[in-house]
Amino acid sequence: MERHGVKRRSQAMGLLGWSVVTFAAAAVGAWASTSAASFYATLALPAWAPPASVFGPVWSLLYAMMAIAAWLVWRERGWRNAQPALVLYLVQLAVNALWSWLFFGWKLGALAFVDILVLITLVCATIVAFARIHRGAAVMLLPYLAWISFASALNFAVWRANPGVL
Repeated sequence: MERHGVKRRSQAMGLLGWSVVTFAAAAVGAWASTSAASFYATLALPAWAPPASVFGPVWSLLYAMMAIAAWLVWRERGWRNAQPALVLYLVQLAVNALWSWLFFGWKLGALAFVDILVLITLVCATIVAFARIHRGAAVMLLPYLAWISFASALNFAVWRANPGVL
């Protein structure tokens, strides 16, 4: 079966490729977060902060949804015809991975907060670009946008409550 000239094998390889790229970015961020749970436990946190154990499962699900969304856009139009949207996706992935380094790796709370604001802007732009190509792909990024919006508030609160650490 073909979809817009893309054979089933190519579609499967595309899904694998977008998954590898997405989870590679996740791994880069995770590398900076190897001691995140213990560091997180030492911080003054707002009452509404989730326990550290929530972050891994949530991010795993979000990254899987992000990879599928990128694949759907690629599958619909191919790289050449979806390049602006897919480049936006790749840029936001890099900004996402950078956040973990800024916050957990280098303990730069203010720069991490700026980074996450940039990330929110890039994810909004990606959602708009994806919606023009595949509405379902755009919808799949909405939980990610909601999570990083929540994370931005948490980043700000934690940074302000821990001036000597972040």
